[in-house]
Amino acid sequence: MGNINELIDKLAQDGAAVSPARHPVLLSLEWIAAAVFYLAVALMLSGFRSDLMLKLHETWFAAEIAALVGIFIATSLSAALLSFPDLHQMQRVALAPALTFALFALVLFFAWRADSPPSLPPVHGLECTLSITLLAILPAVWTFYVMRKFASTHHYWAGGIAILAAFSVGALWLRLYEQTDSIMHVIEWHYLPMIFIGMAGMLLGKLILKW
Repeated sequence: MGNINELIDKLAQDGAAVSPARHPVLLSLEWIAAAVFYLAVALMLSGFRSDLMLKLHETWFAAEIAALVGIFIATSLSAALLSFPDLHQMQRVALAPALTFALFALVLFFAWRADSPPSLPPVHGLECTLSITLLAILPAVWTFYVMRKFASTHHYWAGGIAILAAFSVGALWLRLYEQTDSIMHVIEWHYLPMIFIGMAGMLLGKLILKW
């Protein structure tokens, strides 16, 4: 018995101290703060669309921006929760992105109805998707790096949601920068690619977050 106690004491002394994991809400707030700073820097470098203040007084444009911000916040919180095996006992909160995406789709529908006659789309298209994706790379890399420190057992969902959070930062940047009123262009080249980006994120989650 004495040998066992001595062995336990020795293991306790040799073991490295492990700091407790941050609460997922605090973790998501850190990601949100970093993303806001990153977005601010990107907008400082690129500039805002010249008619932004006027556009913010338009109901459906303002609602679109607000819903996009809601997606970013909800996906950031969900990604933080999905970093933990038990979702920190907040399973319902982890499903918040489903609600925000549904609201976002509804806003886009009404914005499309209100865009009559339809505004002329810009001559470019794929460039928008590529620009959003490039801007989202840094937030995505950082989010995956932090998530790997935890023990997610929901690799697919964690990866997909993390990528959507990063992509929404890029989408916000381009919507505040690009000079276009064509809601069909925005839906086709800004938002529909989210579906494929999310699927790619699920695959990345399986590869990167597996432990």
